[in-house]
Amino acid sequence: MLGFKYKYNPSDHDEIHHRPQYYRSLRLAVMFSLLLGVLYILAPTVCGEVSQRATLGNKLVSNGTGSPYSMNVTHCPGYTLGSLHESNIGLTAQLTLAGPACNAFGRDISELTIQVTYQSQSTLHVKIYDTANQQFTIPESVIERPAAPTTSYASKSDLIFNFDAAPFAFWITRRSDPGAMPLFDTRTSSLPPTPIPPFNTSDPSTAFDGFPLVFEDQYLQVTSALPYGTNIYGLGEVIASSGFRRDIGTHGGVGTIQTHWARDVADPVDQNMYGSHPIYVEHRYNTTTGKASSSGVLLLSSAGSDIFLQTPPKSKVSLIEYRLIGGIMDFYFFSGPSDAEVIAQYGSVIGYPMWQPAWGFGFHLCRWGYHNVSNDRENVAQMRAAGIPLEVQWNDIDLYHAYRDFTTDPVNFPGDELRAFIRELASNNQHYIPITDAGIAVTVNSTDIYDPFTRGVEKDVWIKNPDGSLYLGQVWPGYTVFPDWFSENILSVWTEALKNWTQMGVEFSGIWLDMNEPSSFCSDSCGTGANYSALTPMSMAGTVVTGYPECYNETKWGPSGNMTINGTSTNSCQASSTSTTMVEKRGIGAGGEKGTNLNSPPYAIHNAIGPLYRNTLATNATHSGGYAELDVHNMFGLMEEKTTHLAIQSVIPGKRPFLISRSTFPSAGKWTGHWLGDNYSKWQYLYLNIQGVLQFQIYQIPMVGADTCGFNGNTDEELCNRWMQLSAFVPFYRNHNTYGALPQEPYRWASVANASRIAIAARYSLLPYWYTLFANSSMAGLPPVRALFYEFPDEPELFTVDRQWLVGSDILVTPVLTPGATTVDGIFPGRGSVIWRDWYTHAAVNASSGRNTTLNAPISHINVHIRDNSALLLHQEPGYTIYETREGPYSLLVSLNAAGKAFGTAYVDDGISFPPGPSRSLTFQAAERTLKIESQGKYTIQQKLETVTVLGVQKPTQVSLQGSPFKGWTYKEATEELVMTNTSVNLNGQVTLVWK
Repeated sequence: MLGFKYKYNPSDHDEIHHRPQYYRSLRLAVMFSLLLGVLYILAPTVCGEVSQRATLGNKLVSNGTGSPYSMNVTHCPGYTLGSLHESNIGLTAQLTLAGPACNAFGRDISELTIQVTYQSQSTLHVKIYDTANQQFTIPESVIERPAAPTTSYASKSDLIFNFDAAPFAFWITRRSDPGAMPLFDTRTSSLPPTPIPPFNTSDPSTAFDGFPLVFEDQYLQVTSALPYGTNIYGLGEVIASSGFRRDIGTHGGVGTIQTHWARDVADPVDQNMYGSHPIYVEHRYNTTTGKASSSGVLLLSSAGSDIFLQTPPKSKVSLIEYRLIGGIMDFYFFSGPSDAEVIAQYGSVIGYPMWQPAWGFGFHLCRWGYHNVSNDRENVAQMRAAGIPLEVQWNDIDLYHAYRDFTTDPVNFPGDELRAFIRELASNNQHYIPITDAGIAVTVNSTDIYDPFTRGVEKDVWIKNPDGSLYLGQVWPGYTVFPDWFSENILSVWTEALKNWTQMGVEFSGIWLDMNEPSSFCSDSCGTGANYSALTPMSMAGTVVTGYPECYNETKWGPSGNMTINGTSTNSCQASSTSTTMVEKRGIGAGGEKGTNLNSPPYAIHNAIGPLYRNTLATNATHSGGYAELDVHNMFGLMEEKTTHLAIQSVIPGKRPFLISRSTFPSAGKWTGHWLGDNYSKWQYLYLNIQGVLQFQIYQIPMVGADTCGFNGNTDEELCNRWMQLSAFVPFYRNHNTYGALPQEPYRWASVANASRIAIAARYSLLPYWYTLFANSSMAGLPPVRALFYEFPDEPELFTVDRQWLVGSDILVTPVLTPGATTVDGIFPGRGSVIWRDWYTHAAVNASSGRNTTLNAPISHINVHIRDNSALLLHQEPGYTIYETREGPYSLLVSLNAAGKAFGTAYVDDGISFPPGPSRSLTFQAAERTLKIESQGKYTIQQKLETVTVLGVQKPTQVSLQGSPFKGWTYKEATEELVMTNTSVNLNGQVTLVWK
């Protein structure tokens, strides 16, 4: 039993508050964690006082002589396969412990079952579980998995399951490339010899003592060989110092420990954070053939875990090792062979992303600290006066009364006044989104009326202590309960709360879910037996935010953040510098250092904040059905997202829900989008934004973006200028900053307003393209945003590129990521075989082959280029809102390749109906001086195609449309550009346009 109980007091607020400007340094946090461990050892008499509360309640396990666990896998015997039964869809067999139990970090389970299912031609399912079915398995009610196939793929699948019976090991090979190194290989003969010393000398747990298959009640381990230095992507959520490509311990790297334990923390580098996604894509390049192929591996487990990527010294192979503290081994293997196909195959298992409403692609704006409805209204007016499109106004927790969910502040956000404001927005085809935190306030006395809490008590929907009492943590409003998403009544209670909120005046269009790791400001059921009225809600009054982006000296230039003052640049860095301040990489190993509390579970995963219960729920908090928080912690956000999505369908029937959430897990994209958390107003985080967006395409949560201009600290004019441009080319586009920071709405600086107008005009023009990409994502799991090598897989120089990206396959984005820059370096994929044309001028780029090209990038300009062999349906007249934009005419931009060909598609529907109603699919194909448009579907497109632009043509002498001469065309010699205006083409039929 844990021998201390952390009590909250106001002086601790800066350390545990979820807004990152209130976090102290990591060093202080680690010191505090070590102090707690000492307190644990020195305070055994306290244990009895909290024995019925939800704290970590299992016995202490240490490396001492009296431990029931060996704390070492060296002598673990592995398993022997027997009782094999093969079928037309796969096989089942029994695995029996091959020798005396080693009990390394738990009790060995002697009898296992393995099921191998050839799920499709590209997906193989390998499930190893305890035969007695006592280990936690993710319920189908949480994540629905594919049914057993009705067609046999055993002899057709590109993936082949191979195994040795004694000791049991398995490996996965490709039928199409049988001589290649296996995609996954657990044989010890394929792995480096052990023992291998710790690769972090301060952390003994980074040693590899052996590679047996270990399956214990509290510890599971399996290891696979990988090609030396291969390219691994995914395994998040993480901000990796190595970039989008994970550090595998070669070429000067130190390797990776990716911990999966959902945690409320301000966007750290190389630590576990909000979400858990144990899926990776391997992009394997053959230096002999010059060809690449990709595959993927998912371990569908909600257990806390460490995943190691490492290349031991003198090893000829790299490796991946999974260490789990519970559950089962539930693997899915995906054959690709392209990166986009791997991602799509993963989506077919966990579910494709939700359909987004068209308005969700607009520009969103929020500031924590708008204070009242009048400020909201003034902000909307300022945006319109500046001519900067605003689609959605958001409110943070200052909306609430006493920080309680589903309320409004009666003074600053009275319901009737807020309702009137929201209806003003609606009358202008704009939208409103409020925040919902995970912790629900408890009533403090008998006169306190708070229906969401009392209704939940009546329906028994709150998480419990082991003794059946309410688990009481602490968040913004004081002591709080937490929803038990496994409760049979939670959906009805949650739906009722949202409906009541709308009736109070909060007529939302979507919901923002925050604090759902879940976050708690104390580390056990600290409200049990407490005086509720003695703990008052948080207060942010008087908060002052300090700190500015790199290269801005506020001491010299004051708090304005302007790029120039009295004509003098405020950039204190050298203009030629391309470096930015790097966020310090955390030293791994906190979980295994001396004094770390190895109590329950015995293996301490590398949770960066220390004990698993720190700043969240205790791991023995109890859910309906008897589930322990230890097993389901990582799914809290997912289950809230699913419940909220279903509730919104009831509150706003017939319309697509729009959700943005912080903590995510596999299949969350079916229910929500994601923002990248509480980032910083730093140039480094402008860059880190990109890898986050790329990661979440893998995770099937494509509606993703960062807090534009930064959340924590003060932004400045130049950083905000560049960030407003960058975010216009990622899916979720919201400007949001913290309480007390320098206001950063885009109208605050003239240059930022100008950059925003330019970038948003381009974004809204591209809306049909974005919408089509997301339709393909919802129907087939294809990623809307892509790393460059997804489209150009055989170009190794692209494998580490994460300062550029592609929107779909056809739009290349090259942002400025450093202060003071007027140029930017970017690579143009294709090695000279592709013609890239400038989005703004349509001029072809004279690009260097296989290396960087320097591009002009004055302030307020972001480089965007169009790939050849593309045809993009665009909105001709970007409006102030998405509705106005969609009501206007279309244009078509065709970029021919050297052979005179181009191809593109578009998906069109009403943009809002749920489930999606009638639609129309358009196909654009150009060849031999002819453009053909094919149109299929039941949705009627009212708007006409008014302009057609074709790039890469020789000057024609005649143009015809639908067989008749067309006079309304012009030609620009410099860009080989044919422009046809006033075409008034009906997109509901077939169209032919010819130039001679």
